[in-house]
Amino acid sequence: MNYDKELQVSKEAAVLAGKEILKIYNSSDFSVEYKGDNSPLTTADKASNAIIVKMLRENFPEYAILSEEEKDNLQRLNNDLCFVVDPLDGTKEFIKRNGQFTVNIALSYKHKSVMGVIYVPVTGELYYAQENGGCYLEENGVVKELKVDKTPKEKSQLNVVMSSSHGCEAMDRLIEKYNLTNLVKAGSSLKGCMIAKGKADVYYRHNPTMEWDTAAMQCIVEEAGAIFMQMDDTPMTYNREDSLNSKGFYIINDIKNKLD
Repeated sequence: MNYDKELQVSKEAAVLAGKEILKIYNSSDFSVEYKGDNSPLTTADKASNAIIVKMLRENFPEYAILSEEEKDNLQRLNNDLCFVVDPLDGTKEFIKRNGQFTVNIALSYKHKSVMGVIYVPVTGELYYAQENGGCYLEENGVVKELKVDKTPKEKSQLNVVMSSSHGCEAMDRLIEKYNLTNLVKAGSSLKGCMIAKGKADVYYRHNPTMEWDTAAMQCIVEEAGAIFMQMDDTPMTYNREDSLNSKGFYIINDIKNKLD
């Protein structure tokens, strides 16, 4: 199937939302609330969500939408097509003011991520992909295709990207087991983007995430040539009744770089 229109609208929505986020970010005047799970919510999350959901509903009224900042409607389970949205991925990074936050928009078809858009408001980088269409980065008006780096390396030399805000004992054990020293911490879906453009080799996430954290990133890294799997080596699916990614996941640029 061709998702050109969905991709174009999602790119436009992500950039518009990102610009609104950046206005709030640069104003230093934003309120922070805490949701039931103790995760932070800012005025930027809400503003971004309003822009994205409005544009998606206007252009694709027959599609379902699952967004972190929308009340979930389980009628979406009856729809083969569902947008999966994180209007501000990396709210903790936004609050820390380190710039490592993104806007994520994905489309799932029959539970598979078939289109992904990630926009980085602070840098203006726009990553996007659709199934069987390749992975691209648009920056300063220049578009280039992205491919993972498959240069052979000893496992101890792998470039490992890790979460800035979520430590993990299981990851600490892998670091010790393989004597991993090339470690980079980053926030949000930027970790997947680093693998897509060849700046990192592996990303292991043992802690739970949510569908909207991974859907756009999965399509992008897979179209760049990476492998994305749950920790038990089963495929990740989307538009599920339970949106928690409870098994964790890993992204590797080559099967030879799998860390067991």
